[in-house]
Amino acid sequence: MTFNFFQIVTLRARSLPWLLAMLALLTAPLAAESKPRASKTPIVAKKKLSAKASRLRAVRVAPARPSFGQIYGLHSAEDALELKSSVALVLDQDSNEVLLSKNPQAVLPIASITKLMTALVVSEAKQPLDEILSISAEDIDSEKGSRSRLQVGTRLSREEMLHLALMASENRAASALGRHYPGGSQAFVTAMNRKAQALGMKNTHYVEPTGLSSRNQSSANDLAVLMREVDKHSLIRQLSTSPEYEVAVGARHVNFRNTNGLVRSSEWDIGLQKTGYIAEAGRCLVMQAQLSGRKLIMVLLDSAGKYSRIGDAERIRKWLSEMPPVPRIPAAAAAEAAPLV
Repeated sequence: MTFNFFQIVTLRARSLPWLLAMLALLTAPLAAESKPRASKTPIVAKKKLSAKASRLRAVRVAPARPSFGQIYGLHSAEDALELKSSVALVLDQDSNEVLLSKNPQAVLPIASITKLMTALVVSEAKQPLDEILSISAEDIDSEKGSRSRLQVGTRLSREEMLHLALMASENRAASALGRHYPGGSQAFVTAMNRKAQALGMKNTHYVEPTGLSSRNQSSANDLAVLMREVDKHSLIRQLSTSPEYEVAVGARHVNFRNTNGLVRSSEWDIGLQKTGYIAEAGRCLVMQAQLSGRKLIMVLLDSAGKYSRIGDAERIRKWLSEMPPVPRIPAAAAAEAAPLV
């Protein structure tokens, strides 16, 4: 039988699927052997992380930055009350009697305790308290990147700015007070250091009015001197111990609370106070308070732990309450008392 060219091509085309099928059958065992054997261990499906969990996994936890007091080894100093603050000083304001002392001459960053000197310079400058000041971009914290509820453009009186700086430790308010001083911020810082020198605060130095810089430094002894001076200003005493205060910020009314919760405690009679915190300074607290019949000045610096400065203050209060009351010294006798060293 003979086939023409067209028949041969047609026959091959028809037989091609059959040939491919046969080829697949012949190579199937080889293909099966080339694949890896399936594991007998059951495959566990991985759970998809939520978006929040993914973000948390991506965040790296940075180690806590040590304070200057920790770096200097001041926390190794022992005291009878086992305070968490590496620096402490408690003295009778009338007699100058030192009741408690722990590293009182150590020079450390003082954070927002700085604002007491800021308030003192503002008060002694006798600038109008009702003058309206504005928050500007210059008042934004470029040192630590801290936030504020006083937006750029906020307009408040000098007294309102002073109130928020002392009570709520508002950094932008303190910065604005310095900027609106005659000669501007640099002249204000010069006035702060000049006042410190005039008071005999030999271990104190300021570089700005908020306390955000770790170069604002002092000692417990020097801060006790500052507290004595600031105590002479009734407005500063009143504003620093105000439990809360509401101001108009643009179209909104914003309520600010005191950073020192002890001013709301019935156990305390506080006449003057200021808190402070930056990582380099730890938690700080200075107060003038009536305890056990005494008018006391308390300085706590470089406390480790968010609430430890309050805990230290309570330990001191309890300790003093167990002492017998001391009669007040007459003013004439107090004037003859030896000065604080």
